[in-house]
Amino acid sequence: MSTTEHTLDRPVQSASERVTRIVAGRRARHRRHATATIVLGILVLALFATALMVGNTFYTPGEVIRVILGETVPGASFTVGDLRLPRALLAVLTGLAFGIAGVSFQTLLRNPLASPDIIGISNGASAAAVVGIIVLSVNGPVVSMLALVGALVTAVAIYLLSIKGGFAGTRLILIGIGVATMLQSVISYLLSRAPNWDIQVAMQWLTGSLNNASWERVLPMAIAAALIVPFLLLQGRALGAMQLGDDSAAGLGVRVNSTRLLFILSAVALLAFATAATGPIAFVSFMAGPIAARLTGPGANLLVPSAFVGAVLVLGGDLIAQFALGTRYPVGVVTGVLGAPYLIYLLIRINRSGGSL
Repeated sequence: MSTTEHTLDRPVQSASERVTRIVAGRRARHRRHATATIVLGILVLALFATALMVGNTFYTPGEVIRVILGETVPGASFTVGDLRLPRALLAVLTGLAFGIAGVSFQTLLRNPLASPDIIGISNGASAAAVVGIIVLSVNGPVVSMLALVGALVTAVAIYLLSIKGGFAGTRLILIGIGVATMLQSVISYLLSRAPNWDIQVAMQWLTGSLNNASWERVLPMAIAAALIVPFLLLQGRALGAMQLGDDSAAGLGVRVNSTRLLFILSAVALLAFATAATGPIAFVSFMAGPIAARLTGPGANLLVPSAFVGAVLVLGGDLIAQFALGTRYPVGVVTGVLGAPYLIYLLIRINRSGGSL
C-alpha cells in the first residue's frame, strides 16, 4: 500500500514543483523588470542633475535647487533657469517620446527594425522641414509645425499603402523603407540647390539638436507627452497581447484593428512633436526598445523602460556632444555614431535568432 501511495503522490509532487518553478520564474522576471526600471529612472535623474550643474560654470546642487524653486541666484538664475533647465527638460521629454514611440512600433509589428527612424516617419518630418526652410523660406515655429504635419502625413500614407489585402507588418516595413528612401532623395535634391545659409540651417535641423532649446519648445512637447503617454501606458496590456499575434490578441479580447490604429496614431503624434522640437535625433527610437529588452528580460512590458532608455540616450548624448569631444556638436551626431554599429549588431542578431526584441 505504501508503494501505491508513493506512486500516486509522485505526479502530484511533480505538478506542484512545476507550479512552484513557474511562480518563482515569474517573480524573478518581475524583480528584474522592476530593478532595471528603477535603475534607469535613477540614471535619468542623475544625468538631468548633471546637465543642470555642469557647463562653463559649475553650480552646486543647492544653487540649482534654489533656482528651480524660484529664488534669484546671481549668475545661476539665467544660466540654469533660462539655458540649462529648458535644454535638460527638452532632452528628457523628447527622449521619453522617441523611446516610447519606437518600442510601440517595434512591438506592434513584432520586428526591431520597425522603428520610425527606419520606416520613413522621421524622414517625412525632415523633408517637410527642409521644404519649409529652403522652398518657403520660413523658420522657427513654422518649421516645427511643418515637421509635425509631415510626420503625420507620411505615417498615414505608409499605413494606407500597407493595409491593402490585409495588414502585414513586413509589408509596412518594406513600404516604409521605400518611402524613407524617396524622401531622403527629395531632401538631397533640395539641399543640392539651396543657398549656403539655408543649407547650414537645414543641416543643423536634420542632425537633431538641443541647441535651440527654449521654454517655447518645451511647452508643446510637455503638453503632448502629458496627453499621449498616459494613454499608451494604460493600453500597455493590449500592446503586450498584440505582440503574441493578431489571432491570440483577439482571443484575449483585444480589438486588434482599432487598437493598432490608435497605437500607431498616438506613437506618431508623440514622435512628431518630439521631432518638431529638436529635429530627428538619430537612432534613439531604434535603440531604446532593444536596449530596454536586454535589460529587463523576456516577457516584460517595455514602455516605461524604453522611455527611460530614450531619455538616457538623449541626455547622455547631449552631455558627450557638449563637453567630451573638444568642440560642441549636435546631440544627433553622438546618437548617430552609437546607432550605426548597433544597427549592424542587431541585423546580425536577427539573422541568427529570428528577430524579436
